Amino acid sequence: MKPEDFDFISKLLKDKSGLVLTKDKSYLIESRLMPLARKRGFKGLDELIGQLRRRDLALEREITEAMTTNESFFFRDSKPFDQFRQVVLPNILKARASKKSFRIWCAAASSGQEPYSLAMILKEEAARLAGWRVEIVGTDLSTDILKKARSGLYSQFEVQRGMPMNLLVKYFKKKDEMWEIDAGIRAMVQYKEWNLLEDLRPLGQFDVVYCRNVLIYFDQPTKTKVLDAAAALMPEDGVLYLGGAETVLGITNAFRPIPGQRGVYAVAKGENVKSLGAEA
Repeated sequence: MKPEDFDFISKLLKDKSGLVLTKDKSYLIESRLMPLARKRGFKGLDELIGQLRRRDLALEREITEAMTTNESFFFRDSKPFDQFRQVVLPNILKARASKKSFRIWCAAASSGQEPYSLAMILKEEAARLAGWRVEIVGTDLSTDILKKARSGLYSQFEVQRGMPMNLLVKYFKKKDEMWEIDAGIRAMVQYKEWNLLEDLRPLGQFDVVYCRNVLIYFDQPTKTKVLDAAAALMPEDGVLYLGGAETVLGITNAFRPIPGQRGVYAVAKGENVKSLGAEA
């Protein structure tokens, strides 16, 4: 790939999605965009980039979606889900006892494994949540990946990645060569097409935010922008989950680490840090 073409594509991706690519990632552009070039009927990347330079907005969107990392799997890393069930959920039930409602946001929800994992946890706690109104919102900038999430259909490989066997048997059924998640679980998650670089305020307030393994693709100013915008959506006792390689330290003052809870952060304006106790 020509240096000027790499610079053009990388700037487009930065502007449209926040994704930052270093020059050693040119192979990634080629591997992700060649299938798109063939689909569009171009002879190669040169033709695709030539069309892109003509400000083809539909192509810009397709390229942005093709380059956005979409890997996800059920109960990824397990700890954030165990911690939610054992520590955060009991605190929410206590703190929201009067209004009996709370909302969870899964940013960059990809093909839906993260929000559905949370939905299964909440379904397993149905007795404690009787009479409660709980919303799970999953967002992503890719329309195609959200279609997959809404379908609730997963391959054998996908359900084998992190899914406990008892939950697979309980909440999935075989459909041809795929596994289909229970309609009740699917109904617990609302998916919306949303770019994290856009105004987040229309999404409303969230008590818990999962923004895991997303910030690692952004530069520091973009990380700060996204985290500050997320904090503005959360109450004083809101809780944020980040990926294992991510942190708020040196990036924003809107959140602070919760002692003993790795990867879990409290809204800085609140005093809920002590209430979550020791590591579960």
